[in-house]
Amino acid sequence: MPDPLDTVFAALADPTRRAILIMLLEDDMAVTDVAEPFEMSLAAVSKHLTILTKAGLISQERRGRVKWCKLEPDAMRDASIWMQSFGQFEAVNLDAFERFLEVELGEKDSQA
Repeated sequence: MPDPLDTVFAALADPTRRAILIMLLEDDMAVTDVAEPFEMSLAAVSKHLTILTKAGLISQERRGRVKWCKLEPDAMRDASIWMQSFGQFEAVNLDAFERFLEVELGEKDSQA
């Protein structure tokens, strides 16, 4: 059985699937409405939706004749926690680092 984190990251690796998730941030959508902005067949979009569903990122529900998609944001919690673990290191401030190097190199030049 694949690791759920692997499944989520594999689903997020595709730009079409990320675009679908962004669309679903606003509200639930019918599958046909999800497919509308993409230049691909409904069957191709359905495959993307199946991958997102298997990853737990969305749920699909039939309401009458229409199949609806809903974002499941809790599914990204473990992926978010995993990514945040890398946040323990502050981003390098390149301007400050450059000033530091100028000072250090300037002092070494004056000592030579």
